[in-house]
Formats: sequence, C-alpha cells, structure tokens
Amino acid sequence: MMSLGIYFKLFEVIFPVFFIIGIGYWFGKKNPKFNSDIITTFAGKIGVPALLFYSLAASTTLDFETFFKFGSFTFLFVASFAVIGIVVLKILKRDVVLELSPLILPNTGNLGLPICLFAYGEKGFSVASSIAAVIMLLHFTVGIFIASKKFSLKPLLSSVPMYVLFISGFMLYFEFKPPAFLVNTTMLLGYSTIFLILTSLGIALSTLKTKNFNTNVIIAAARLISGPLIAFSIIRYFGLKSYEAGVLLISASMPSAILNFLLAKMYSHKVHADNIASVIVISTTLSFITIPIVVFIALKYFS
Repeated sequence: MMSLGIYFKLFEVIFPVFFIIGIGYWFGKKNPKFNSDIITTFAGKIGVPALLFYSLAASTTLDFETFFKFGSFTFLFVASFAVIGIVVLKILKRDVVLELSPLILPNTGNLGLPICLFAYGEKGFSVASSIAAVIMLLHFTVGIFIASKKFSLKPLLSSVPMYVLFISGFMLYFEFKPPAFLVNTTMLLGYSTIFLILTSLGIALSTLKTKNFNTNVIIAAARLISGPLIAFSIIRYFGLKSYEAGVLLISASMPSAILNFLLAKMYSHKVHADNIASVIVISTTLSFITIPIVVFIALKYFS
C-alpha cells in the first residue's frame, strides 16, 4: 500500500510539469512563428525576481544558514560536473570550453523548481530556489565566459534577478520579514511565472533542432548520469537527510538548461550553438524517462 502511495505521489509531482511543457510544445508546433520574447522578458525582469523573492526572503522555512549551505553545495556539484564534462568533451574531441556549459549548468529553474515544489512543498521549494539562484548567477558569469571566452560583469549588473538574490540574502541574514502585501504580490507573480517558464520551455523545444546526434547523445547522457552520481556523493559525504537530500538530488539531475543555448547563440559560433541546442533537446527528451526515476528515489528514500 505504501509503495502504491509513492507511485500516486510521483504522478502528482511529474504530471503537471510534463503536461504544461506539452502544452507549450503543442502551441509552438501549431504556431511556429510565435514570438516568445515577451514571455522571456516578463519572466526575466518581473516573474523570476518575484519568484526568487517569495521563495527566499518571504520563506517561513528557510534561514540564511540553509541558503548559504545549499549555495555552497551548488558550486561544489557544478565544479564536479566541469571535471567530468572536460573529460567527456576531450574524449569526443569537442571544444572543452565553448561546449562545456550544457554539461555543468542544469535546468534547475524551469524544471527543478516546480518539481521540488510539488514533491516537498514550500520547504523544498525554498531550498530549490537557493540552488536555482546560484545556477542563475553562474549563467551570467561563468556561462557567458564559456560562451565568449571573455569575462564581463556587465550582464550580471544588468540582471534584475541578481539584485533580488542579494537583497533576499541580506534579508535572510538579518532576519528581516517582508510585509504581507509584498509576500502576496510576489506569490501571485511567482506562481504565474512557473506556468510561463514551463510553457516557454515547451515552445523552445518545438523549435530547436538536433545535429551530430551520435556524439551529442553521449554528452546528454553524461549530463543526466553525472547529476545523480555527484548528488549522491554530496548527500553521503555531508550526511544530508529528508527533503534537503531529495531537493539536491532532483536539482542536480535536471537536463541542460535552455539558457545555455541562448548565451551560446549570442556569444559563440553557430556550430557550437547548434551542438549545445542538440544536447539540450536530447537531454530534455531523455529526462522524461530519467526524471520520474530520480523523483521516485527522492520520494522513497528522502521524504
């Protein structure tokens, strides 16, 4: 009976996420000329900042120590992914800098946040937001450096979510609680953003193409296999338990983030951007198999 309950819980967690992605994919196929820039702009400048603020500064289950701890774990697993990624790319004779980002920066935002929310509620959502915030920070620093081979703080300084991240960290550290009207406003904006970013993920997948399939499927598999392995190592070494271990496992096991392609398209040569797009499509498609397995393990052993 308990085992059956886990399967019901798994369905409750996975179905809403995959269903909304499917809506976006269907809409993108039916409207190939649809310009999703307005969704991206809203999410980047309003929705995601509101989501971060609500899940971090307005959280009743998160403190600064936990926020800092999981931010540190995120740097640790990204560094571990980088070592594995460089080895894989060397073996495949691919560019170890320009094509590294999809191996090290998983989709902890579009996919990881809603899955952790449905799996563990508000407490899991807050921890997942700590991880997603650091991944976002790395996108606008390390991600751009990888794509352009040049380091610049300009994109970071013009990123609204980063300011919200630092403000939220400040409020957590000094235990400042935001007023109720601000909590309610950011909650509405944040939850609407979850729908929009999942839909936009589906739309993006409907337009991206795959190239060099044989080698890119190896890279995609490396992303999906290395995530759980590194996560289990961190969980075991640091003795993480319950929802904290589950959130780390789920977040680290996500496929490559769409933002890797957007940055590559802006800063890299087309051949590298095309390869990154292919890795994202393949890893996201394969994740429809791997995510239920990972979430099942998380719910069974870390609930």
